[in-house]
Amino acid sequence: MDVLFITSVAAVVADPPLSRALFIDALGLPLEGEGDGYYSSGNVPGSRHFGLWPLSEAAQACFGTAEWPADRVVPQASIEFEVASPEAVAAAGDELSGAGFALVHAARTEPWGQTVARLLTADGLIVGISYAPVLHDVPEDRSSG
Repeated sequence: MDVLFITSVAAVVADPPLSRALFIDALGLPLEGEGDGYYSSGNVPGSRHFGLWPLSEAAQACFGTAEWPADRVVPQASIEFEVASPEAVAAAGDELSGAGFALVHAARTEPWGQTVARLLTADGLIVGISYAPVLHDVPEDRSSG
């Protein structure tokens, strides 16, 4: 597996308004979002992407339900590591499975275009292997015109 960089870090939050009061109001981070959903920014110095991920949305992304499963440790944070392509995400997922790590879900492409495979550590960290096209330099096609 060839990790290129950390894609994102997100606090998984059970109380989104309280978390926004800390991270946006008190710390002054330039996070944007709507209502009680995901708030994030690519403009926090030292980070490509920092977010506040509501637990209900993390449950939906990982398990397809708004409730976190009672038999799983409740996550406190999420970290995603970027690889070179969607195919590399699938290969990394296979590599992790082969090393004995149980994936929450295999590589899949999310509606916003990111391909990601996730696992949950015993300590409550959601770890993703990701390919987010927006984070990669795509050469401009100059052959036409």
